[in-house]
Amino acid sequence: MIATIYPSILKGGLYAPASKSSMQRACAAALLTNGKTTITNPGKSNDDLAALDVIQKLGAQVSRIDADTIQIVSTGIHPANKEINCGESGLGIRMFTPIAALSKEAITINGTGSLLTRPMDFFDEILPQLGVSIQSNAGKLPLQIQGPLQPANITVDGSLSSQFLTGLLMAYGAAGANDTTITVDNLKSKPYIDLTLQVMKHFGWEIAHENHERFHFNIAPAPVEPKAIAYTVEGDWSGAAFLLVAGAIAGDISIKGLDVFSTQADKAVLQALMDSGCRISIQADQIEIGPMPLKAFHFNATDCPDLFPPLVALAACCDGTTVIEGVERLTHKESNRALTLQEEFAKLGIAIDLQDNLMLIKGGTGIQGAAVHSRHDHRIAMACAVAGLKAAGLVEITDAEAINKSYPNFYEHMQALGANIQIQ
Repeated sequence: MIATIYPSILKGGLYAPASKSSMQRACAAALLTNGKTTITNPGKSNDDLAALDVIQKLGAQVSRIDADTIQIVSTGIHPANKEINCGESGLGIRMFTPIAALSKEAITINGTGSLLTRPMDFFDEILPQLGVSIQSNAGKLPLQIQGPLQPANITVDGSLSSQFLTGLLMAYGAAGANDTTITVDNLKSKPYIDLTLQVMKHFGWEIAHENHERFHFNIAPAPVEPKAIAYTVEGDWSGAAFLLVAGAIAGDISIKGLDVFSTQADKAVLQALMDSGCRISIQADQIEIGPMPLKAFHFNATDCPDLFPPLVALAACCDGTTVIEGVERLTHKESNRALTLQEEFAKLGIAIDLQDNLMLIKGGTGIQGAAVHSRHDHRIAMACAVAGLKAAGLVEITDAEAINKSYPNFYEHMQALGANIQIQ
């Protein structure tokens, strides 16, 4: 697919897309819960669909009630297949591997695309300490595991991703861990762990922690009677960040469906937007945003690395040099996002320097029309599309369908706001 973005002025309002971070965690929790879970506002991205496929292969029954509601019935982990495939979801592979290890059945865990090149040696080190046999492909997929996982006191490295810890927390909770502690060194993306803990509490597992460094489990025995749980997937700050940046540079818009008290890490985009000098009004039911003379800003994205792409698009329109910290978090994404952003935005006439853990974006020089490539990375495609709204000419994005991983309605939503986008 090729998406052609023409310079555009935006106007109007939208509801934010469903959070895939919230949706995937809810799917995992529903699988681990004995009973019936009703999920309202379920996500429709490729990562969300992969999560639904995984939980069905691990024994859950999924049915659609209507366009905005699905029902998941589960009695715990009872694998119906010997292999699960998490698609290209980094959260999916890291979360569902410990969960699948709760079963005594041998299971192969696989993925597609860039996930096949991402490091998984975390599991090679940790799972044997929990009674799980594992064989990886030299620290990469596919993984062959056989449990059952037995909770134990362990210390894990949280520097690569918090997603590994999310899977362990859920597996320990479902296994009824008692008087057990997970100690975490150098944890990144703490807000995502807060989201995990919030979802787990909703489903009945409450876990205490000391400054995100020691997580204590004293889980009560699971009730025999099936539960009935209702869960609503909140709006996605990760996807909405692109819409908000689009409003800040290209027109007055309003975005509804975002919880300003959310634990999602990417809610931090609000601080960057305010620091850039755009017009923004944060209200109880919506966020109104529009252009003003924009200035360079300094932002630490260590705990929210998914904000790099939309913030690069914002910085391109800001006078001066914007500095974003946290480049080390970008290596193991769908692409090496630091290099990808540097190379693709160079085609748009925007110079980006990489200095150790810093990204320096030289904005205010004007965005030029160009042909760019998504690098099969959903956030790169969206960042280039947003930047294209203020380009001097048209921006043509090849492999533009990469957005389906997280936000399949992105171009449609942008068009609804007035963006001139042609798809072919």
